[in-house]
Amino acid sequence: MENIRNFCIIAHIDHGKSTLADRLLDKTGAVTDREKQNQMLDNMDLERERGITIKSHAVQMDYEFEGKQYVLNLIDTPGHVDFSYEVSRSIAACEGALLVVDAAQSIQAQTISNLYLALENDLEIIPVLNKVDLPSANPEEVTDDIVDLLGCTADEVIPASAKTGIGIDEILEAIIKKIPPPKGNVDEPLQALIFDSVYNPFRGVETYFRIINGEITKGQHIKFMATGKSYFADEVGSLKLKQAPRKSVKAGDVGYLITGIKDAREVKVGDTITDSKIPTTNMIGGFEDVKPMVFAGIYPVDTDEYEELRNSMEKLQLNDASLVFLPESSAALGFGFRCGFLGMLHLEIVQERLEREFDMTVITTVPNVSYHAFTNKEPEKVILVNNPSDLPDPSMLNRVEEPYIKASIITKSDFVGPVMSLCIEKRGKITHQTYLTTERVELSFDMPLAEIVFDFYDRLKTVSRGYASFDYHPIGMRESKLVKVDVLLNGNSVDALSALLHQENAYDIGKKMCEKLRKLIPRQQFDIPIQAAVGSKIIARETVKALRKDVTAKCYGGDITRKRKLLEKQKKGKKRMRQVGNVEIPQEAFMAVLKLND
Repeated sequence: MENIRNFCIIAHIDHGKSTLADRLLDKTGAVTDREKQNQMLDNMDLERERGITIKSHAVQMDYEFEGKQYVLNLIDTPGHVDFSYEVSRSIAACEGALLVVDAAQSIQAQTISNLYLALENDLEIIPVLNKVDLPSANPEEVTDDIVDLLGCTADEVIPASAKTGIGIDEILEAIIKKIPPPKGNVDEPLQALIFDSVYNPFRGVETYFRIINGEITKGQHIKFMATGKSYFADEVGSLKLKQAPRKSVKAGDVGYLITGIKDAREVKVGDTITDSKIPTTNMIGGFEDVKPMVFAGIYPVDTDEYEELRNSMEKLQLNDASLVFLPESSAALGFGFRCGFLGMLHLEIVQERLEREFDMTVITTVPNVSYHAFTNKEPEKVILVNNPSDLPDPSMLNRVEEPYIKASIITKSDFVGPVMSLCIEKRGKITHQTYLTTERVELSFDMPLAEIVFDFYDRLKTVSRGYASFDYHPIGMRESKLVKVDVLLNGNSVDALSALLHQENAYDIGKKMCEKLRKLIPRQQFDIPIQAAVGSKIIARETVKALRKDVTAKCYGGDITRKRKLLEKQKKGKKRMRQVGNVEIPQEAFMAVLKLND
């Protein structure tokens, strides 16, 4: 165990984590020249296309230093604020972290929040100043920022360039010298923490674990403590770039386990694995339960595919533990699931992965957050509202509370004005303004979570020309004047398009929704009224005009009454058609509601 080091890499998005991981793999000889490619650890097509890390990936490297052989377990982490849950899981399995800061962009919001996560878990932090070879790099100034943030000395900050390979030897030396070896005892009963799992259609669930005490051997009879079920370890091994089977994995090390489990619900991330004959008495404190921020309904396009969608979601949940879902039904869309996500990017990625990995075409309803509704009955009852249709009748409603967040935005001082006006437009209140340097400002706001769900991040990037970084954490519920806006098509309410909005924004958003739907809904043989309503009061209306069939074409000449008679007959037919006609809503309509500002 003296020669094992477990560490992760934490950084803001685009500061060069994946490239640094590539260089470490090169240097330790973990990849051959034939296998080399950029973003080695990002094995999903989506990650490569978007240039972001979505999943944390574990890989083991062997490295010789001063005549001794060391085993280095690296767990790569995502940098986007929506995937901070992945980061917390990686940090729980490590003793040290490389804090990577871009020499051109300096410290960003996500750098600070990931750093706090690491410090809470008592990790040894090694600061790395990356991209020092860029012409726009500002190494002296950024080193001072890191020194201020960490309270270390300037000599401890390692200047590096993951692209050209500068400073990689120094980083490996610091990992071996500074990060403590794992604590634990091989002779105690087996105690291992599950930090990830993935579904393999041929071999069942593959579980990734970190052993705290004891050892796990091939063929051993093991038990999962949360579910209480026992299995045989068919295969154990270490995670090189490809899985490398071994006879046993001992305390302090990271590895994988295959038990032939076919049911995705039997493996829980954060669970403890132990021996079924001599079990350990104490479970490992796993990670905190994930708190979904955004809720949306996901429905199969074809209602017969409901069971298939359920299986796909369970398999996806194995690999993405922050996805939460419950069955629900909608009058417009049939049976589906109400899902909880960590943010809008997370929602997009889940939808895309369902389509790519499981061939499921799905419809996503308007995302919203979770509210607390208080009724005026005695004693006061709290109803959790994840779906606008759960909101009680206004006559029974006492008040509604919505979740608030503390948003931290770091930007250049030139953009303070536009950023402030954007946050105030989104009902934010400024609580703090600190100049980190003469150029860079940190602004803190208290804002309703619902306001940042849709397009806040994109608009923040636009008003600051890409120079603002954003991070947030929940601060509890606050009372708010919220109303439910329903969309009526041809007089029928479409439950999948209703939204809970603040009273001040209801009219504007209702009007925009009607205008957007008018462009998207195809014309029929009859007029289609599109209305936005709060309770029984209509606040906006648009009409999709009917396709007019010229019934009077054959009436040339003669008396006007002949034409009128035909037009009256057509009018009756259209009225009857409107009573029985149902309006098809295209898939784009559900997504268009999110992009009202485009």
